[in-house]
Amino acid sequence: MADDDVWVVGRGPVTVVAVHGIQGTRGAWVPLAEHLADRCTFVLPNLPGRGKALPPAGAQACSLEASADVLRRTLCTCVSGPFVLAGWSMGVSVALAYLAAARHRRGQPVPAELLLVSGTPQLNAVQWFEPAPAGTLLDAIATRERRLGLVEAADHRTVAWTWESIRHTDQRDALGQVRCRTLVIHGSEDQDCPLAHGEMLANGIAGAQLLVLQGAGHGVLTQRTQEIARHLEARWPARLA
Repeated sequence: MADDDVWVVGRGPVTVVAVHGIQGTRGAWVPLAEHLADRCTFVLPNLPGRGKALPPAGAQACSLEASADVLRRTLCTCVSGPFVLAGWSMGVSVALAYLAAARHRRGQPVPAELLLVSGTPQLNAVQWFEPAPAGTLLDAIATRERRLGLVEAADHRTVAWTWESIRHTDQRDALGQVRCRTLVIHGSEDQDCPLAHGEMLANGIAGAQLLVLQGAGHGVLTQRTQEIARHLEARWPARLA
């Protein structure tokens, strides 16, 4: 894929295609992927403006639909057979946008399972960047990057375009259309997507399981890597059906 940037981590029978958050990169998933290397094969795309992925041309290229199209290309190129679709933070919103598009596109790969971590179905109800006077969004982005302790972060202009593109999104009506097995993981002390947002996801998707990590914040992938890995090892004892 000339325009895309994808890593594959692990050699296990369970394929997991995982999408990162608004300010991070695929590196957010690497600690978990390494813990599960014998159980899972993680396919990790970078969205535009991250890593070696081409920078976006503007805000339109940073929409959830554009990100879902990156995900579609990754699946069509790198995955055959059943897979888990995973998202962390904004990656949850990308996963939901992908599923909504798949319902209207014949032949688009559909996951056997969803893993939704630290996300929300209602982006218009979260405030990831502190309200600030015009022209200082980039400062707010830099502040949040430091607060989250991101070792590898997205280009600040890309983050600004992405936020402007997605911040009015409400995907609650789409939850009832999700038909695959779903696990929602959320920290009890998440300040960016409070626990109520994880509960909205789990309550809106039929049969979804909610795993609450007590005391954990937004960055559960690094804060609770071993705990999440143990839970997934028990959930995925063998190849997906």
